[in-house]
Amino acid sequence: MLAASMALAMFASLVTYAVLAGADFGAGVWDLLSLGERSPAHRAALARAISPVWEANHVWLIFLIVLLFTCFPAAYAQASVALFWPLHFVLIGIVLRGAAFVFRAYDAPSAASHAAWSRVFGASSVVTPILLGMCLGAVSSGDVTVWAAPFPFATGILALSIDAYLAAIYLAWESDDVALQEDFRIRAVVVWWIGGAASVAALLLASTHAPHLWRGLTSFPAAALVAGGALLAPLSFAALWFRRYHAARILGAGQIVALLSGWAAAQWPYLIYPELTVTGAAAPASTLTLIAVTLPFGLAILLPSLWFLFAVFKAKTAK
Repeated sequence: MLAASMALAMFASLVTYAVLAGADFGAGVWDLLSLGERSPAHRAALARAISPVWEANHVWLIFLIVLLFTCFPAAYAQASVALFWPLHFVLIGIVLRGAAFVFRAYDAPSAASHAAWSRVFGASSVVTPILLGMCLGAVSSGDVTVWAAPFPFATGILALSIDAYLAAIYLAWESDDVALQEDFRIRAVVVWWIGGAASVAALLLASTHAPHLWRGLTSFPAAALVAGGALLAPLSFAALWFRRYHAARILGAGQIVALLSGWAAAQWPYLIYPELTVTGAAAPASTLTLIAVTLPFGLAILLPSLWFLFAVFKAKTAK
């Protein structure tokens, strides 16, 4: 029971990171692809949107990692060895992305320097979510060491397209300029189709490259959750098409929650298939009890602090 509760807390942090930090990565994608005469306005809107929160959103990744190595040390050990290279490149990407974003804002005396930091920021924003998605696919494939395979790569592309979609929706919702809203709406419409194609490709590849996951995804309750995500996708698209940005924002985030919930249900009870289950990889009961007792105190500080941060910096853009 304690092990399952800690696994649920890890999953909640994963979902929160995907919905919040995923949009930050997506903003970097649009920063990289921003061209034309409105490019400075696009980048200014991107910077305004993520500047107050992008560092804080990484707390959920830290939270997940701490729970993993504390509550499931065997899974942490296997993942950190088998996924050594992608995880280290993820770390490098996160560091480069943050450094480039700050240096571009405060230490770019020339146009060439500004452009160089922009390319570093955008490129790291593209590579990092792909690698994170590949790691997620690898732990479900049956051989976590084979992370550079078709199925993990498809999950990486799907993660990138989801991030870009969320970012475009959030930016359209936050923008006051009608022209910028329309630019981001068009980007969201385009990447919605790309994400749909990526999700179909990932499902097809799962049937042959991750048969355990495929069986789970086509069985209850995972199938119902995936179906819910599939239903939210066109609803989000319709809200976006008719410029109902607030609804599109909620439906888009709900779609991600549903799809990740379907993946988790299909993966259960494994943390890393096929060797490590939630129960088999769990730390001693005394460790799990200590974490379970102290976790509410940490959340009692963290959640109000994050709520206050978002309330201060995002309330003025609410529509």
